[in-house]
Amino acid sequence: MDLKELNNRYEEIIHSNRPEEIKTNQLSMLMTYMEGAFSIPMQRNEEWERKNKKIIALYRKISRSRQFE
Repeated sequence: MDLKELNNRYEEIIHSNRPEEIKTNQLSMLMTYMEGAFSIPMQRNEEWERKNKKIIALYRKISRSRQFE
């Protein structure tokens, strides 16, 4: 999936009528997919982030949208 497809999937999840815990699980799976597909480092890496601004922006947007109790 490219970033546009990932963002479309994100929007579909966010605007769905699913329970919040299902949405959070799906968003977490989307983040896991991105980690593998784009080799997102486990620890913050400013150089990597500088080179991959659009990727990390979407990744953080997804992360902030999850709801934990």
